[in-house]
Amino acid sequence: MSIYAVKKGAESNERLLNRFKKQVQETRLVKMLRDRSRFRGKVTKREIRIRALKREEFRAENKKAKFYSNI
Repeated sequence: MSIYAVKKGAESNERLLNRFKKQVQETRLVKMLRDRSRFRGKVTKREIRIRALKREEFRAENKKAKFYSNI
């Protein structure tokens, strides 16, 4: 996977660099490399349960906020 940007006519170096950065972000290469840099083990049943409970708390808060915002 090669990413490159060629200067177009009178394009400034800053614009060229911004275009290159945008191409890199669109490929999500940096995110993938960051994820690979750290080992993450499998999620345990306990962690799944804790996350589910936390998710339910957030949903309840959002539902309450949504209800009271219409009044």
